[in-house]
Amino acid sequence: MRSSKQYSCPVEATLDVIGGKWKGVVLFHLLPGPQRFSDLKRLIPTITQRMLTLQLRELEEDGVVHREIYQQIPPKVEYSLTEFGKTLEPIVLTLLKWGEQYTNQIVERKRALEAEHS
Repeated sequence: MRSSKQYSCPVEATLDVIGGKWKGVVLFHLLPGPQRFSDLKRLIPTITQRMLTLQLRELEEDGVVHREIYQQIPPKVEYSLTEFGKTLEPIVLTLLKWGEQYTNQIVERKRALEAEHS
C-alpha cells in the first residue's frame, strides 16, 4: 500500500493517481465499461501481466477502479471505473485528443534525436 502524503500542488495529486506510462491507458480502456483482466491485457499487449496487476491495484487503492470477483468456476474478475474514477473521463479524453493531434510530431522528433545520437 502506498503511503499517504501531502501534496504541494493539485497537479501533483492528480499525477499521483493517474501518472506513469500505463494508468491512463488502463483508464481509457475502462471508459466504455467493465473489462476482464485478460481483455485489458489483450487491449494493451505491450504491458506485462505483473505491471497490469500493479497498476490495477494502485488504481483500486486510490478508489478509481472497482474489482468485482464473481464466484464461479473458473473465477471471473472484472474491473470497472468507480463513480470517482469516472470523474477522470474528461482528463483521459483530453489526453486522447492531444495524442491524436501530436503523435506524429512526437514520433518524428524521437526519430530525429535517435538519428542524431547514432
